[in-house]
Amino acid sequence: MSSKVAFHTLGCKLNFAETSTIGKQFLQKGFSIVDYSEKADVYVINTCTVTEHADKECRQIVRRALRNNPEAYVIVTGCYAQLRPEEISKIDGVDAVLGSGEKFNLFNYIPEFKKKYLSCIYVSPTEELNSFNSSHSTDADDRTRAFFKVQDGCDYKCSFCTIPLARGKSRSMNPEEVIAQFKELLECGYKEIVLTGVNVGDYSSINLDHALALDHDQEKNKGTDLYRLLKMMLEVEGDYRIRISSIEPNLLNDDIIQLAINDQRLVNHFHIPLQSGCDKVLRLMQRRYRTDDYRNLILKLASKIENVGIGVDVIVGFPGETEEDFLDTYNFLRDLPVSYLHVFTYSERPNTKAIEMPGHVDVAERKRRNNMLRILSEKKRNEFYRSMVGTNLKVLVEHENMDGFMKGFSSNYVRVKIPFSADFINKIVEVKITEVDENICTAGTLENVFS
Repeated sequence: MSSKVAFHTLGCKLNFAETSTIGKQFLQKGFSIVDYSEKADVYVINTCTVTEHADKECRQIVRRALRNNPEAYVIVTGCYAQLRPEEISKIDGVDAVLGSGEKFNLFNYIPEFKKKYLSCIYVSPTEELNSFNSSHSTDADDRTRAFFKVQDGCDYKCSFCTIPLARGKSRSMNPEEVIAQFKELLECGYKEIVLTGVNVGDYSSINLDHALALDHDQEKNKGTDLYRLLKMMLEVEGDYRIRISSIEPNLLNDDIIQLAINDQRLVNHFHIPLQSGCDKVLRLMQRRYRTDDYRNLILKLASKIENVGIGVDVIVGFPGETEEDFLDTYNFLRDLPVSYLHVFTYSERPNTKAIEMPGHVDVAERKRRNNMLRILSEKKRNEFYRSMVGTNLKVLVEHENMDGFMKGFSSNYVRVKIPFSADFINKIVEVKITEVDENICTAGTLENVFS
């Protein structure tokens, strides 16, 4: 009987992509992968530095693994492991701690999984995180959506963020490798490719030998940025679509917007971090734009791209954020044509500038502000969904049959259900939206569906 491994992933889509890559290494070594709730010989926990109370959460997840198998070998890796390895090594039951680079060569550091009295730490300094390790993953066990890592690290210096410390400097996959892996994913049957990274919009390759085969020689001398990479990908024929997981507002340029207008395979949905709708707080956060820049971008998208879906990240309770500042953010978002919010409560992170800033906001007040924006988000989502009634949307249908319905996401990231038909599994179909119920849109009967 083969040994069993189970994985638990915290955080972003990038982490899920990387966990999948680690999983493939175990499969190649003859392991079988089981659910984290099951008994396994090895448990791998891929952590996130953004997670609030990361130490407490990590301890709980380790305990859960050891309840399933007290003799299991427990590995903790990821961003939190990179930043706080000594802290993690002291958690009862942890056998090995691997940093952000080491996790991709796990078997080089741990040739056999035998528990010892002390946990082992394999973490290189952040300044040595210079290589790019490719990764891609899928949603659950289906073949509809793949998360494809094309960029890693970050050169930005946001005062609240530890990700540059955990991930190192910005670096990108060679464009030739991107296209090769992109084609492989399409050949495997994936219909949606989600481009992931720490700062995807900062994708950059100066491999001038690979000149993109664009129309003008002067274009070739610019190297490959995200726009040129997307253009290369869209030159690949096929029935698919590309989604950018998240992109900074200062990096979503007119070329990318025009590409989304010209080619519907680049979806009409953008997730664009804001963090605060108050210029004073944006300065404290050391963000690279101001509210006028952000507003102009959102209004441009709404005016140029039909039915565009726009998601927003926002942080509440940042040091120095007064009630007036928070209301500026609330009103700013209320008045923008955005579809939904991802709301984060500020929490102190070691080795960041923000932790030393005056103007501490009480935790209870942070939670109150968070709740207000979550309610606003639900209103925004509901309004956006209701505005879709009567329109035709292209939906990637998932492998489901729930009470006679199957579900999927539209190009503009609207959750949709349609009457079940096996013919539509893992296909992009056009549906007519008839009603909205509990944060999901319904497309009437199969007569409303067109290939």
